[in-house]
Amino acid sequence: MTQQLAARRADLFRGPVHRPGDAAYDTQRASLDPTFDARPAVIVEATGPADVRAAVTWARANDLPIAVQSTGHGTRVASDGGLLLKTARMATVQIDPDRRIARVGAGAVWGDVLAAAAPYGLAPVSGSSPTVGVAGFTLGGGLGPLSRAYGLGADNLVRIDLVTADGEPVTATPDDRPELFWAVRGGGGNFGVVTSMEIRLHPVTKVYAGQALFPIDRAADLLARYRDYAPVMPDELTCTIALVGGHVAVRATYAGDAATARRALRPLSAGIPVHDTFAEVTVPQASVPGTAPRQFDLFAAIPDGLIESLVDVPGAVEVRYWGGAIGRFEGPAGHRGVPFSIAVDGAAECLRPYATGGSFLNFLHDPHAVETAYTAADYQRLRAVKAAYDPSNVFHRNMNIPPAVRGGGIRGALLG
Repeated sequence: MTQQLAARRADLFRGPVHRPGDAAYDTQRASLDPTFDARPAVIVEATGPADVRAAVTWARANDLPIAVQSTGHGTRVASDGGLLLKTARMATVQIDPDRRIARVGAGAVWGDVLAAAAPYGLAPVSGSSPTVGVAGFTLGGGLGPLSRAYGLGADNLVRIDLVTADGEPVTATPDDRPELFWAVRGGGGNFGVVTSMEIRLHPVTKVYAGQALFPIDRAADLLARYRDYAPVMPDELTCTIALVGGHVAVRATYAGDAATARRALRPLSAGIPVHDTFAEVTVPQASVPGTAPRQFDLFAAIPDGLIESLVDVPGAVEVRYWGGAIGRFEGPAGHRGVPFSIAVDGAAECLRPYATGGSFLNFLHDPHAVETAYTAADYQRLRAVKAAYDPSNVFHRNMNIPPAVRGGGIRGALLG
């Protein structure tokens, strides 16, 4: 079967096709997680929507599972024995400064968008790393340094172009296929393969960003003060408290000038820092360290007992208050009414008794726990949209939302 595809690839695809044993196969199948060793039967590098349609149609005709990958940051499910559709070559970025919109291809990364938007004094709600893919970040919810001021990445999506499980191109906006548009803003890659997106940009030219390190013996005090201050801190301030490398760190990005930012951070001062990287910089220059979570939990509150447990957790720990604009948008991404999250670079079972049991799709490692990323009502609504657009669960090599068992009337109503 893979030999047949290779022989016909000039007819089927403009982009390269790789099989096991080909020179580029190992490079193209890799994710950013070195422990992840996926072995697809065929890899297709799409160069545009026509390649995406051909790949979906061919894979379905030949009963091959389909997995989609852009940068590999969010790869959590193996594409073994299937077709791995790569979109990295679809990396165009176009800026409309009058509308404050960026139109991006499915393979674009945030560094591309930041660089293109900056000359116009604009910035997106992007990820913390410039190499993170725009599509995966946005579909999974998208928490970024500007989210408290402007919402999640998903909240800033204004249009999306997809190829559905039937191999058909569709466009979703708030007015065109609104139920599909609602679902993709946090529902992951369950409803089709992205070919392009339009995302909202914001008039942010400079931020005050960095981290200040203090002695670890100030950890409990800083965590308690952060817990009390976070609900009233300005929306322009995104701030976390991290316990890392024998220090307690105040990490922050403020969407505004340095003087105002320093006043906003004053309640979290713990004396003279051991090290301080805070500076007023352009958005593309901003760099704030983060904790890559192996365990990620949500918390309704941070009681004193939880603070005591945090101080004793080995490894890196990062406490975050969400709130701000995140709570003012509607959509399936996350649990917007839950204020705190804690990320740990290992396992910390001592924190679980305090947690709500919820999670966030972008930070979820367990593909069997997808339901925890949503409220119960949103999860059932997502399953209904899945039943309308992918009733056979063609797109299941992902953080999967299985289709609801529905009658044709619901499917027809949602498809319009």
